[in-house]
Amino acid sequence: MLGLPEGEPRLYSLDEALVGPIPKGFLGESPNYVVTHPIAATWTVVKVFWRLLVRAAAAGTSTWGGWRQRRCRVVPRNYTKSAVKKRKLPISEIDRALRNLFSVRMRLGLFNGNPVNQTFGKISSDQVCSQEHQNLALEAAHNGIVLLKEQQTPPIFQSPPCKTVTPLQGFQNYVKDIRCHPGCNAVNCSYPLTNQDVKVAKGAVYVVLMMGLDQTQEREELDRVDLVLSPKQQNLISTVARAAKNPVVLVLLSGGPVDITFAKYDKHILSILWAGYPGEAGGQALAEIIFGDHNPGGRLPVTWYPQSFVKVPMTDMRMCPDPSSSYPGRTYRFFQGPKVFEFGYGLSYSNYSYEFLPVAQNKVYLNKLKSPKVELENSNAFKYIPVSEIGTELCDNRIAVTVRAQNHGDLAGKYPLFLFVRREKGSNGRPVKQLIGFQSVILNAGERADVDFELSPCEHLSTAYEEGMKRV
Repeated sequence: MLGLPEGEPRLYSLDEALVGPIPKGFLGESPNYVVTHPIAATWTVVKVFWRLLVRAAAAGTSTWGGWRQRRCRVVPRNYTKSAVKKRKLPISEIDRALRNLFSVRMRLGLFNGNPVNQTFGKISSDQVCSQEHQNLALEAAHNGIVLLKEQQTPPIFQSPPCKTVTPLQGFQNYVKDIRCHPGCNAVNCSYPLTNQDVKVAKGAVYVVLMMGLDQTQEREELDRVDLVLSPKQQNLISTVARAAKNPVVLVLLSGGPVDITFAKYDKHILSILWAGYPGEAGGQALAEIIFGDHNPGGRLPVTWYPQSFVKVPMTDMRMCPDPSSSYPGRTYRFFQGPKVFEFGYGLSYSNYSYEFLPVAQNKVYLNKLKSPKVELENSNAFKYIPVSEIGTELCDNRIAVTVRAQNHGDLAGKYPLFLFVRREKGSNGRPVKQLIGFQSVILNAGERADVDFELSPCEHLSTAYEEGMKRV
């Protein structure tokens, strides 16, 4: 895993324990776990970090197989021989890596004969860009676009792979009198806002701002050093929004979260959509959402942190917060600080409601055979039972949860349901909340539906502790 703390590429955790026995033995030899990319174990770009590389190489050899990028191959090619000579890397580890690599390839069927004669070797070129695949690309773009802000429904009114539709082309399917004006020459907006930008905004009935990031800002091997848009992009958004006749629609293209607090609370910005990098049908999907032909139902897959979160050192990847050092923790499971948007956040043109329905089997008594153990934590006692002591009979029990969802809007839409386990407060490895199930249901206007979840007490209601054992 990569980070750029203080401008230097390095592993997230550098202490001896993590670059020693833990990475080598963490997954063991179990065929149920496969590390498909070595960047999680070792990486550096410049030879000045040679000593770190030797240590990381010794720790992460079993993940070297399958490196596909030329830069990634530099590490084993240039440093493995030296690591072996210095007895930092035993030959037995290389043998183990080869066994792991080829056993996985065998399981994937890569030695089953000529690939052309196998199942996936029979896919013809006309199937790649088939109408079915284009429809799937549009569905993926629809489902991936997240509505972050909405004050009106809908916001305005009713070789590139295959058939690529840009946002401009998508909008032209709805509005013929449309003008595309480049407010910035690139993502970093190297030239300042001009009077022409303001003039175009004032002359348009509606303005859609396409802003965000690209691979000059974020990609494999290139980490962002902040969470905000460039200052000139922010200035362009705010200035154009104030100049426009009607509140504008802001579309963000990015692979990761962006702190757009300034836009979130700007009354001149009507709607905000996050589209990620939406693929070949992204332009069509955006146009259909903006013009009301598709009801958005996407949800954020990660927490959107504020810019202040960049102060948290990338060399500390603990999940749990540590009040003694003011460490806030990470992810929706533990982080309780201010957020721009929550994990799972997303709006729709419909208002939905949900309620839990009574079910017959909603309790499992795990202490029927074992008495709970007691552990002190910050002078408070809490009870727990190790999952290993519960036994399969009780662990195989299931808890039924039924949720009734209803669409109160005028448009059909997809409503994602997230089921969380919540605790009053997280501590000693216990998260404040944990996602244990999710489903989506398509509801017509006014329709309601019951959605069933089935929970395992030992799987869904347990917590793994530092020693690797699970407790309930």
